[in-house]
Amino acid sequence: MLRLPKFKYLQPKNEREAVAMLAGEGPSAALAAGGTDLFPKMKRRQMTPQTIIGIRQLDNLHRIEGSPPQGMVIGAGVTLVELERHPALNQAYPAVASAARSISSPPIRNAGTLGGNLCVDTRCTYYDQTYEWRKSVDFCLKKDGGICWVAPSSPRCWAIASSDLAPVMIALDARVKLLSSQGERMLRVADLYANDGIEFLTKREDEMLIEVHLPAANGDRMVYKKLRRRGSIDFPILGVAVWIRPDVKDKAVVEEGRISITAVAPYPFEVTAAREILRGKRLNADCIEAAAEAAWKRAKPLDNTDLDMSWRKSMVRIFTRRALYECQLPTAE
Repeated sequence: MLRLPKFKYLQPKNEREAVAMLAGEGPSAALAAGGTDLFPKMKRRQMTPQTIIGIRQLDNLHRIEGSPPQGMVIGAGVTLVELERHPALNQAYPAVASAARSISSPPIRNAGTLGGNLCVDTRCTYYDQTYEWRKSVDFCLKKDGGICWVAPSSPRCWAIASSDLAPVMIALDARVKLLSSQGERMLRVADLYANDGIEFLTKREDEMLIEVHLPAANGDRMVYKKLRRRGSIDFPILGVAVWIRPDVKDKAVVEEGRISITAVAPYPFEVTAAREILRGKRLNADCIEAAAEAAWKRAKPLDNTDLDMSWRKSMVRIFTRRALYECQLPTAE
């Protein structure tokens, strides 16, 4: 049986107290709301915080406010089940609800949170094992070792992004509010991530993600497609999010569109070349194929997770194509 190591537990009364504790305890502290990723990794000694700051009881992190015409604000502590069941999200931001619904299992979604999934650790075949397994093959660069077993000649870690909600938020151009003892700041979700398997978040260690701001959605179309071996439980080995805004004057024309991808690199990213391919175009077969090709070119998966990396790359084109066809405008050719 894998057991949790000993740790000190702190329970703040509000967010300000939480970030004060985080600053006071330093790098040895970790925040925990659902703990669905943190606690298993503590058992496997992948993460070894000395102090856990519990934030699940903070009411302000559980609110969902606003409306689709004006935009919505979602607290970081809102559970995945609440996201998948929320009427306004299902109607106006269906990709948010479907991405939350795709995560793991019902018990995990009842505990896991929006903020936790956006900040979930990167994954790798050589990293996501027990301490004894990792010790037997020699530790990797991400934890306790000095080499990346995916790319031994590389000086960096290539563990992949594993958040399902991140690519959706990037496609929507959502923003997050970060809080520290020094104050607040807003950040585009796309700028929350760095292309590094170890230091994959750009937020500081003393900062806490407290809310997500969704932009206004008035008839926008959005889809999230997830690839994994099993139909549930598993983390993504590819995730494709597509957002399309129809032109106000001609609903058959794309005013703006974005495509973002996860689980093929250490960070979720936008396929920026797809913007010009989609902008001002009718979402017909030629446009869809061109955008899917741009996504395929941008994706460079490595042999660091389930299933063959070449096949995963080929599926980028297929999943992007499927997502775009589901977003197809009513009178598009």
